[in-house]
Amino acid sequence: MITVLDYGIGNLGSVLNMVKKAGGVAVKGSTQNHVEAAEKLIITGVGTFDAGMNALHERNLVETVKKAIVDRKIPVLGICLGMQLLCKSSDEGVIPGLGVVNASVKKFSMDSYLNLKVPHMGWNTVAVRKTNSLIEKLDSEQRFYFVHSYFVECNDPDDILLSTKYGQEFTSAFSHGSTYGVQFHPEKSHRFGLELMKNFLRI
Repeated sequence: MITVLDYGIGNLGSVLNMVKKAGGVAVKGSTQNHVEAAEKLIITGVGTFDAGMNALHERNLVETVKKAIVDRKIPVLGICLGMQLLCKSSDEGVIPGLGVVNASVKKFSMDSYLNLKVPHMGWNTVAVRKTNSLIEKLDSEQRFYFVHSYFVECNDPDDILLSTKYGQEFTSAFSHGSTYGVQFHPEKSHRFGLELMKNFLRI
């Protein structure tokens, strides 16, 4: 069973539906007990980095989530803002992130790409940077739906799973142990997102 973290940021319905469509069972979890009992965890979210971290702090979930990832090593999937919260810090705010992945969050600078707009919104392709069970059986040209103004920069290149080009190349997915993050929205990415979610269920 997958626990989708409910910390007051974003609509969880589409993620819950995607897990169900992929053949899994998912429930919302909003307390420390829910996280401690979780077998797998999905952290999604929309909005700003500091708002996300503040919401986790207000619910006393920060240390519990860290323990689930670092000590229990349960499979965790961060989606969009959820991916960014797994990092150490963000240019979007001043509050430290969960810091379970050695990465930081940067803002797109499109000064050199006058025809590109921020946020990066819409479909884009990804390039595979390493083999991993999260992306097994995906088509050679994988396309996902993005909506974001900030991107993850991994300090350890070995953590980079997928990259995407939007003016500049950025990390669109990472994996570190049993921790995964995707900048795109698999729940909005049709068959590509469905297959990725199936892979997460298999992990």
